[in-house]
Amino acid sequence: MTATLAVNRITLTGFRNYAQLRLDTGAGSVVLTGPNGAGKTNLLEAVSLLAPGRGLRGAPFDELVRQGDAGWAVAAELEAATGPVKLGTAYSLSDGTGEAAGRQVTVDGLAQKGSGSLGHHTRILWLTPAMDRLFAGPASDRRRFLDRLVLAFDPDHSTRVLGFEKAMRERNRLLAEPHADASWLSGLEVELAARGVAVAAARLAAIDTLRGYAGKPTESGGKPSHFPWVMLTCEGEVESLILAMPAVQAEDQYRKMLHDSRRADAGAGRTLIGPHRSDLSVTHGPKDMPARLCSTGEQKALLIGIVLAHARAVKAGFGGLAPILLLDEVAAHLDAGRRHGLYGELEGLGGQVWMTGTDRSLFEGAGPGATIYDVNHGAIAVHGS
Repeated sequence: MTATLAVNRITLTGFRNYAQLRLDTGAGSVVLTGPNGAGKTNLLEAVSLLAPGRGLRGAPFDELVRQGDAGWAVAAELEAATGPVKLGTAYSLSDGTGEAAGRQVTVDGLAQKGSGSLGHHTRILWLTPAMDRLFAGPASDRRRFLDRLVLAFDPDHSTRVLGFEKAMRERNRLLAEPHADASWLSGLEVELAARGVAVAAARLAAIDTLRGYAGKPTESGGKPSHFPWVMLTCEGEVESLILAMPAVQAEDQYRKMLHDSRRADAGAGRTLIGPHRSDLSVTHGPKDMPARLCSTGEQKALLIGIVLAHARAVKAGFGGLAPILLLDEVAAHLDAGRRHGLYGELEGLGGQVWMTGTDRSLFEGAGPGATIYDVNHGAIAVHGS
């Protein structure tokens, strides 16, 4: 097994503003600097597609196609959990019949059934400016954030979430019919309860693990951080059931709740109870203040602290291999003390880090192993070359 996770080479074709790009980075960290719109975040997005899911922007795949091209492709050579591996993913606007061909994923040249297989080879975490509004935004954003944290511990989590959502859509459609088949509804509710409890249990397990790294240092045994410790909980009806009783009983109770809420759900046109309505609650530990009430700067610090704690937890549970971190504009709104504290913690983590920013001076102290690249409208060069 390799001693680190790293993208050694990445190749883009027809991706966003990149017609063709091959970047040989080695295992060291990467700093991308340049003006807004140059393509810095686009490159981070390409790296993020080497993990399960839709990438750091969550954008529809057809939006990633460079204007005038017929599709995009991302290929990379990595030092991964299983050793050297070649990962690839691609998307075509048409399969020759006028229909979108969908996304393809390969591992060492072999086609895979989906992107979930990528999670067995590497772990990639990210932080973007859009996430700065996480604590003040809708609960759905926090659920997606939490599910991304869970996915880094358990690559099969996305399959559970998708399975739950599929069963829920089928139940909603059936409830909309004038004379829904009761036995069919019952069967769907059994499936929905099993999948819903599994999703909620995975979230609770991830939060329990994170508490040991993001919680109060004297309690978690962790080292003091430049970023505040946090209290994390996942709040929802199904989570409450799991905390109060064995999983089998929780499934049965959730199934009964679904049965009893059929009329209300039919009237609302959606399922009103389940892990799709749960919320991640975050509290600023030192101030004992809900994150949504903290200042913008404090919220940014809380978010960075969670991501760093998550990275440490993933490293501990992934054979001592630190995940690849993608940090988009992470230093822009940090004071000098917190900025250098961040670089120190990243160096201590020991993994490959990709960072972006418009101001090159912000990355002084980013570490001797980092290479700074100038990005300009789809072209990349080592700074000063």
